[in-house]
Amino acid sequence: SAAEKPVLLNNVADAEAFIRGAEVAVIGFFQDPQSPEADRFRRAAGQTAEVPFGLSSSAAVLSHYGASANTVALFRRVDNDRRDLDMNDTEVDAEKLIRFVRINELRLVTEYNPVTAIGVMQSSFQFNLLLITDKMSPKHPERMRKFRAAAELYKGKILFILLDSNLKSNERVLSYFQLKKSQLPALAIFHTPDDEHDVLTVDEISIERVQDFCNPFLQ
Repeated sequence: SAAEKPVLLNNVADAEAFIRGAEVAVIGFFQDPQSPEADRFRRAAGQTAEVPFGLSSSAAVLSHYGASANTVALFRRVDNDRRDLDMNDTEVDAEKLIRFVRINELRLVTEYNPVTAIGVMQSSFQFNLLLITDKMSPKHPERMRKFRAAAELYKGKILFILLDSNLKSNERVLSYFQLKKSQLPALAIFHTPDDEHDVLTVDEISIERVQDFCNPFLQ
């Protein structure tokens, strides 16, 4: 719970287990855990319920991760990437830290919105696969279960993205792919270096259908 955040990481084994245990994990490296920077980190941790926050002031842990004091690092499993934020910058308050986490918290399936869009653009993935669908549909949980299962097969190759057709901010994505709401759900695959893309309207999602759509495009 937020009251227990952040988790204290006293040694390298604790830190490694903490990172392994989540799709996205955030660690604050602070020589002085009572510093103003660490206080700002704790405030942000308390307001970010779905992301685990850890804190370490162990010299061995800082050295293992090559982290200077007052650095926050976000570790994500989807591409084994790490993003750092320097908390020595006095302009980085709790709100800026939360925004840093929100931008960079790419997951096995990342939900697209104006904030995560920045992280999607900045990621090293060349291929993005969008499931464009109505999150309010009673079929949504089952669609997501199959989409996540397919995402496991393409980890590190394709970034899987959920795009909720109900969000007004997503309407321009629908128009980019020349889709109407009546044609949803749909899959759209996008190659970022050259904007090449393909769209498939689907009745239902299955792992096989995702593979049949992705594999030829990847080749």
